[in-house]
Amino acid sequence: MDAEIIAVGSELLLGQIANTNAQYLSVQFAEMGINVFYHTVVGDNHKRLESALEIAESRSNLIVFTGGLGPTKDDLTKETIARHLGKKLVYDEPALHSIEEYFRKTGREMTENNRKQALIIDGSEVLPNDHGMAPGMVIKEKGITYMLLPGPPKEMQPMFTAYGFENLMKKMDKHERIESKVLRFFGIGESLLETKIEDLLDKQTNPTIAPLAADGEVTLRISAKHSSREKCEEMISESEKEILRRVGEFYYGADQTSLIKELVKELTVRKLSISAAESLTGGMFQEQLTSIPGAGKVFKGGIVSYTNEVKAEVLGVSEDTIKKFGVVSEECALEMAQNVRKQLGADVGISFTGVAGPDEQEGKPVGTVFVGIVLPDGQSVAKQLNLSGSRAQNRIRSVKYGCHYLLHQLKNTQ
Repeated sequence: MDAEIIAVGSELLLGQIANTNAQYLSVQFAEMGINVFYHTVVGDNHKRLESALEIAESRSNLIVFTGGLGPTKDDLTKETIARHLGKKLVYDEPALHSIEEYFRKTGREMTENNRKQALIIDGSEVLPNDHGMAPGMVIKEKGITYMLLPGPPKEMQPMFTAYGFENLMKKMDKHERIESKVLRFFGIGESLLETKIEDLLDKQTNPTIAPLAADGEVTLRISAKHSSREKCEEMISESEKEILRRVGEFYYGADQTSLIKELVKELTVRKLSISAAESLTGGMFQEQLTSIPGAGKVFKGGIVSYTNEVKAEVLGVSEDTIKKFGVVSEECALEMAQNVRKQLGADVGISFTGVAGPDEQEGKPVGTVFVGIVLPDGQSVAKQLNLSGSRAQNRIRSVKYGCHYLLHQLKNTQ
């Protein structure tokens, strides 16, 4: 099957909500071996929806709609599709009974437009809504399968899992699945990584390898298609081994992990605590760290020392260091890391100081950053970064580099 997902709702076009339904369905379809070639978003307008439907029919044999099944006048998905297919709408009695029973139990008045939610396209297969009112439906006409699902994710996702998945699997001629694995790299640019694996990219068929870069990181998504999950995993593993043989020194984890998650994991395994002193990052490292479940086992606390006064009076950076080297310096970064580690009684100390932008500081250009690290044995190291980008990018990348450097130091320490 070649699928197109059409999300219906003007609120999506206005940016009031994100189209998470398309993301969810794309993941499900990939596992089922259904190709998703197009995502479309259209507002609550009959003519524009019909136009999107006609375009989808010209290029897809599975068209999935999310949204527009509710009780209001702007909920017009099933009306538009029924008219387009020359079908009438009829009441699904179990759905109508369920809606009536809901209003009876809650003691609320049931208005006539709520009955509208029980309407389905005549001849369609019903997908019960166990978490809401409007049922979903599936109808096949002239070789094209149309699936209509409700818009709220809390209704759509369980409906698809319980009923939509099985319905589509029965309609498929062959049951191939697509499995993927995402390899994550840091400290290497996208162009250099691609150069290292250029021959693998050139000859890829199955599995496929897709690079993607974001905020200083590079990922490679390896995807394999086969009827057997085990065979997919075997194919992915073979490609992964060859990739890591070439660029494994920059690899830090797979799939949904992140540098900060890997750092928490490493500290937890080693039973080490950490404290942080931040200047340009303004607490971003600590915010990211504490967003990870289990961070309380490793994180002692931190100090956001944004001004020179706080660096000196609270964090204890010596005035001589500030006068002689400045706060944007290796020496200041090391003192910040050493002092916060000592003050908070942590095993590891890390610090961030530098110029986020938009203006230079102490004669140093925007993007000059120093990361200080002190390990449990007292060994200390400072790393200088020369970043380019916006103020926000410089702060985000500083945190990522800090995680990267600290992970490297920990993994190379017995």
